[in-house]
Amino acid sequence: MMNSIRINDEFIKLGQALKLANLVSSGVDAKFVITDGLVKVNGEVDVRRGRKLYPGDTFTYNGKTVTVEGKAE
Repeated sequence: MMNSIRINDEFIKLGQALKLANLVSSGVDAKFVITDGLVKVNGEVDVRRGRKLYPGDTFTYNGKTVTVEGKAE
C-alpha cells in the first residue's frame, strides 16, 4: 500500500518522516528501526536517522511504502 506525506520545507529527516507517517510512535522508536536496518530509502537500506528525504523520495518500513511530497502549488 502506497501512502504519502507532505512537507513544507526543502527536506525532512528520515526519523521525522517515520513519525509523520505514523509508522513509529516516537523518535526513539525511529532510531532503533533505522539503526537496525529495517528501513529502506528509495529501495536501499539506510541506517542514518538524519538521512535527508526530498520530494519524490520513498521510504519503506514494516511493509508500508511512503512517498515524500512537496508543498501543494
